[in-house]
Amino acid sequence: MTSHLYLMRHGQTLFNALERIQGWSDSPLTELGIEQAQMAADYFKAQGLTFDSYYSSTSERASDTLEIVAGVTSYTRLKGLKEMNFGNFEGQQEYLHPPRQVRRAVGNYYVVHGGESDEEVARRVHTTITHILEENDGKTILAVSHAGAIMHFLNSIGVDVESMGFFPSNCCIFDLSFEKGAFTLHGMIDPVKGEIFEYLGDLT
Repeated sequence: MTSHLYLMRHGQTLFNALERIQGWSDSPLTELGIEQAQMAADYFKAQGLTFDSYYSSTSERASDTLEIVAGVTSYTRLKGLKEMNFGNFEGQQEYLHPPRQVRRAVGNYYVVHGGESDEEVARRVHTTITHILEENDGKTILAVSHAGAIMHFLNSIGVDVESMGFFPSNCCIFDLSFEKGAFTLHGMIDPVKGEIFEYLGDLT
Protein backbone atom coordinates (compact mmCIF):
# COMPACT_ATOMS: atom_id res chain seq x y z
CA MET A 1 0.00 0.00 0.00
CA THR A 2 1.03 3.61 -0.48
CA SER A 3 2.00 5.62 2.59
CA HIS A 4 1.99 9.40 2.62
CA LEU A 5 4.47 11.61 4.45
CA TYR A 6 4.29 15.32 5.09
CA LEU A 7 7.82 16.21 6.16
CA MET A 8 8.25 19.72 7.48
CA ARG A 9 10.80 22.03 9.00
CA HIS A 10 10.27 23.62 12.42
CA GLY A 11 9.25 27.25 12.92
CA GLN A 12 11.69 30.12 13.39
CA THR A 13 13.83 29.88 16.53
CA LEU A 14 15.87 32.30 18.59
CA PHE A 15 19.08 31.00 16.97
CA ASN A 16 17.52 31.43 13.50
CA ALA A 17 16.75 35.06 14.35
CA LEU A 18 20.25 35.60 15.74
CA GLU A 19 21.80 33.83 12.71
CA ARG A 20 23.54 31.24 14.84
CA ILE A 21 24.42 27.70 13.78
CA GLN A 22 21.86 25.31 15.20
CA GLY A 23 22.33 21.60 14.75
CA TRP A 24 22.21 19.35 17.79
CA SER A 25 22.11 22.47 19.95
CA ASP A 26 18.65 23.90 20.49
CA SER A 27 16.77 27.14 21.08
CA PRO A 28 13.09 27.97 21.55
CA LEU A 29 10.60 29.08 18.94
CA THR A 30 10.21 32.83 18.57
CA GLU A 31 6.80 34.49 18.46
CA LEU A 32 7.16 34.48 14.68
CA GLY A 33 8.00 30.77 14.78
CA ILE A 34 4.83 30.08 16.73
CA GLU A 35 2.83 32.09 14.17
CA GLN A 36 4.45 30.13 11.32
CA ALA A 37 3.50 26.83 12.94
CA GLN A 38 -0.08 28.05 13.27
CA MET A 39 -0.07 28.95 9.56
CA ALA A 40 0.98 25.38 8.79
CA ALA A 41 -1.84 24.12 11.01
CA ASP A 42 -4.28 26.36 9.13
CA TYR A 43 -3.02 25.01 5.79
CA PHE A 44 -3.59 21.39 6.78
CA LYS A 45 -7.03 22.25 8.15
CA ALA A 46 -7.98 24.09 4.95
CA GLN A 47 -6.89 21.07 2.90
CA GLY A 48 -8.85 18.70 5.10
CA LEU A 49 -5.68 16.72 5.86
CA THR A 50 -5.62 14.43 8.87
CA PHE A 51 -2.83 12.19 10.10
CA ASP A 52 -2.62 8.69 11.50
CA SER A 53 0.72 9.16 13.29
CA TYR A 54 3.04 11.98 14.30
CA TYR A 55 6.83 12.14 14.63
CA SER A 56 9.40 14.79 15.46
CA SER A 57 13.09 15.02 16.14
CA THR A 58 14.08 15.09 19.79
CA SER A 59 14.92 18.79 19.54
CA GLU A 60 12.49 21.07 21.37
CA ARG A 61 12.05 23.37 18.37
CA ALA A 62 10.70 20.46 16.32
CA SER A 63 8.45 18.96 19.00
CA ASP A 64 7.00 22.37 19.90
CA THR A 65 6.26 22.99 16.22
CA LEU A 66 4.53 19.63 15.89
CA GLU A 67 2.36 20.25 18.96
CA ILE A 68 1.18 23.57 17.54
CA VAL A 69 0.61 22.25 14.02
CA ALA A 70 -1.15 19.03 15.01
CA GLY A 71 -2.69 20.03 18.34
CA VAL A 72 -1.44 16.81 19.92
CA THR A 73 0.84 15.90 22.80
CA SER A 74 1.03 12.18 22.02
CA TYR A 75 3.63 11.51 19.32
CA THR A 76 6.99 9.83 18.80
CA ARG A 77 10.27 11.70 19.12
CA LEU A 78 13.23 10.20 17.25
CA LYS A 79 16.90 11.11 17.35
CA GLY A 80 17.16 9.96 13.74
CA LEU A 81 15.22 13.06 12.64
CA LYS A 82 17.63 15.49 14.34
CA GLU A 83 19.55 18.15 12.47
CA MET A 84 23.13 17.62 11.36
CA ASN A 85 25.71 17.73 14.15
CA PHE A 86 28.02 20.66 13.33
CA GLY A 87 30.52 19.85 16.08
CA ASN A 88 32.55 22.83 17.28
CA PHE A 89 30.53 25.13 15.03
CA GLU A 90 27.41 24.64 17.17
CA GLY A 91 26.08 27.94 18.50
CA GLN A 92 28.54 30.02 16.46
CA GLN A 93 27.56 32.74 14.00
CA GLU A 94 26.32 31.41 10.66
CA TYR A 95 28.92 33.35 8.70
CA LEU A 96 31.52 30.92 10.06
CA HIS A 97 30.04 28.17 7.86
CA PRO A 98 32.32 27.63 4.84
CA PRO A 99 30.70 28.29 1.43
CA ARG A 100 28.16 25.60 0.52
CA GLN A 101 30.11 24.51 -2.55
CA VAL A 102 33.17 23.88 -0.37
CA ARG A 103 31.17 21.92 2.21
CA ARG A 104 29.48 19.84 -0.48
CA ALA A 105 32.76 19.14 -2.28
CA VAL A 106 34.48 17.98 0.91
CA GLY A 107 31.47 16.09 2.31
CA ASN A 108 33.05 15.51 5.71
CA TYR A 109 33.97 19.09 6.60
CA TYR A 110 32.36 18.95 10.04
CA VAL A 111 33.78 15.54 10.97
CA VAL A 112 37.21 16.98 11.74
CA HIS A 113 35.43 19.48 14.00
CA GLY A 114 33.57 16.80 15.95
CA GLY A 115 30.42 16.72 13.83
CA GLU A 116 28.81 14.50 11.19
CA SER A 117 29.52 13.98 7.52
CA ASP A 118 26.92 14.59 4.81
CA GLU A 119 26.76 10.84 4.20
CA GLU A 120 26.16 10.05 7.87
CA VAL A 121 23.28 12.52 8.09
CA ALA A 122 21.70 11.30 4.85
CA ARG A 123 21.94 7.66 5.94
CA ARG A 124 20.59 8.38 9.43
CA VAL A 125 17.57 10.34 8.26
CA HIS A 126 16.83 8.06 5.30
CA THR A 127 16.91 4.98 7.55
CA THR A 128 14.68 6.64 10.13
CA ILE A 129 12.06 7.85 7.65
CA THR A 130 12.01 4.53 5.80
CA HIS A 131 11.42 2.72 9.10
CA ILE A 132 8.59 5.12 9.99
CA LEU A 133 6.80 4.51 6.70
CA GLU A 134 7.32 0.75 6.75
CA GLU A 135 5.71 0.71 10.20
CA ASN A 136 2.81 2.83 8.94
CA ASP A 137 1.95 1.07 5.69
CA GLY A 138 -0.94 2.78 3.94
CA LYS A 139 -1.15 5.57 6.49
CA THR A 140 -0.61 9.34 6.42
CA ILE A 141 2.21 10.67 8.57
CA LEU A 142 3.31 14.11 9.75
CA ALA A 143 6.96 14.47 10.76
CA VAL A 144 8.84 17.60 11.85
CA SER A 145 12.58 17.79 11.27
CA HIS A 146 15.19 20.36 10.22
CA ALA A 147 16.38 22.10 7.05
CA GLY A 148 19.75 20.38 6.73
CA ALA A 149 18.42 16.96 7.71
CA ILE A 150 15.59 17.27 5.18
CA MET A 151 17.91 18.38 2.39
CA HIS A 152 20.27 15.46 3.03
CA PHE A 153 17.31 13.07 3.02
CA LEU A 154 16.03 14.49 -0.26
CA ASN A 155 19.50 14.12 -1.78
CA SER A 156 19.46 10.47 -0.69
CA ILE A 157 16.30 9.84 -2.75
CA GLY A 158 17.63 11.69 -5.79
CA VAL A 159 16.26 15.19 -5.25
CA ASP A 160 18.77 18.04 -5.11
CA VAL A 161 16.60 20.98 -4.06
CA GLU A 162 19.69 23.11 -3.55
CA SER A 163 20.54 22.95 -7.25
CA MET A 164 16.97 24.04 -7.92
CA GLY A 165 17.60 27.17 -5.87
CA PHE A 166 15.13 25.99 -3.24
CA PHE A 167 15.89 26.12 0.50
CA PRO A 168 13.42 24.83 3.11
CA SER A 169 12.13 27.94 4.86
CA ASN A 170 10.69 27.71 8.36
CA CYS A 171 7.62 25.42 8.39
CA CYS A 172 8.11 24.48 4.73
CA ILE A 173 6.35 21.17 3.99
CA PHE A 174 7.43 18.39 1.62
CA ASP A 175 4.66 16.18 0.25
CA LEU A 176 5.95 12.63 -0.31
CA SER A 177 4.60 9.14 -0.87
CA PHE A 178 6.24 5.77 -0.27
CA GLU A 179 5.41 2.48 -1.96
CA LYS A 180 7.39 -0.74 -2.40
CA GLY A 181 10.49 0.85 -0.90
CA ALA A 182 10.50 3.85 -3.24
CA PHE A 183 9.87 7.51 -2.46
CA THR A 184 8.06 10.01 -4.67
CA LEU A 185 8.22 13.74 -4.04
CA HIS A 186 5.04 15.47 -5.19
CA GLY A 187 5.75 19.03 -4.17
CA MET A 188 6.89 21.63 -1.66
CA ILE A 189 4.50 23.83 0.28
CA ASP A 190 5.31 27.14 1.95
CA PRO A 191 2.30 27.82 4.21
CA VAL A 192 3.78 31.13 5.39
CA LYS A 193 3.96 32.64 1.89
CA GLY A 194 1.01 30.62 0.66
CA GLU A 195 3.04 29.09 -2.18
CA ILE A 196 2.91 25.55 -3.56
CA PHE A 197 5.65 24.15 -5.82
CA GLU A 198 4.83 21.03 -7.80
CA TYR A 199 7.81 18.72 -8.26
CA LEU A 200 8.07 17.30 -11.75
CA GLY A 201 11.50 15.72 -11.51
CA ASP A 202 12.53 12.11 -11.90
CA LEU A 203 13.67 10.26 -8.78
CA THR A 204 15.22 7.37 -10.69
